[in-house]
Amino acid sequence: MRIAIDAMGGDHAPESVVLGAMKAVSEMKDLHITLVGDESKIKKYASDHERVSILHTTEIITAEDEPVRAVRRKKQSSLVLTANEVKQGKADACISAGNTGALMSAGLFVIGRIKGIERPALSPTLPTLDGQGFLFLDVGANVDARPNHLLQYAIMGSIYASRVRSIERPKVGLLNVGTEDGKGSELTKKTFQLLQEAPIHFVGNVEARDLLNRVADVVVTDGFTGNIALKTIEGTAGSIFSMLKQTLTASTKSKLAASMLKKDLTALKTKLDYSEYGGAGLFGLQAPVIKAHGSSDQRAITNAIKQARYMVENQITETIQSTIESIHIAKGEEQ
Repeated sequence: MRIAIDAMGGDHAPESVVLGAMKAVSEMKDLHITLVGDESKIKKYASDHERVSILHTTEIITAEDEPVRAVRRKKQSSLVLTANEVKQGKADACISAGNTGALMSAGLFVIGRIKGIERPALSPTLPTLDGQGFLFLDVGANVDARPNHLLQYAIMGSIYASRVRSIERPKVGLLNVGTEDGKGSELTKKTFQLLQEAPIHFVGNVEARDLLNRVADVVVTDGFTGNIALKTIEGTAGSIFSMLKQTLTASTKSKLAASMLKKDLTALKTKLDYSEYGGAGLFGLQAPVIKAHGSSDQRAITNAIKQARYMVENQITETIQSTIESIHIAKGEEQ
């Protein structure tokens, strides 16, 4: 198993990225990692290991760079070289916590799409109250989407939930303004009809208020709506924990109560922590590409590596391709 990682991407790079990678190789004996970035900075945190190599470059793509222009002009950047490792067959998958748009552009221009997939989807697994989580796609790869795009998202998400997350017959829901059939915009109405005929376990429309109750294992929507929902969930969770902290430290009495609840509160925070699930997969590309959260710590990077490993081991790319091909063949036969 060979994974290339952009060591310079993310808020805490290269420290968290390198330490997360070192932890991963210590736990997975068949894992080989290539860290791409400034060798002198990487070596501050990397110990010598026969299954860890460094591809040196000093060029980086920053959060302020315009994604497409940066990928085309900064061809020696750590992010682009990470994608190149996959394109050249030197890595089975790649990971970056850097510029999201640049990683999507590198995925499209360097690695390429699966034949038959019109647009890739950015797909994180979000926490739920029961601790199981749900796959949410798309959350920003494509702001505008057509019904056929959402159909492909649903198929890719169902395959991932089944093969990687070991969910038997995963439930797929369509994010909408109501649960009744026929609700929503022209996009959701047309998508609803397509999903009813798709080779998935479609459970119908789902509302945003029910997402954290795991109303479905896979939820599909367009990238504009998905990104707003994602940021709302993240912001609300962060605000609630901030308010809890203020309340539980406001007086001696509340501090005493907080000390008694510390273990329970820590367990709750862990249950709702994105880092438990790794990163967001860019589904629809010719190899697994994982976008780790920009603020990823060591543990989040390690989990992103595990996620990439599972995708390779379970042949997610190959299964998506064969499924899409079979649907196209079936449509051709009907015509």
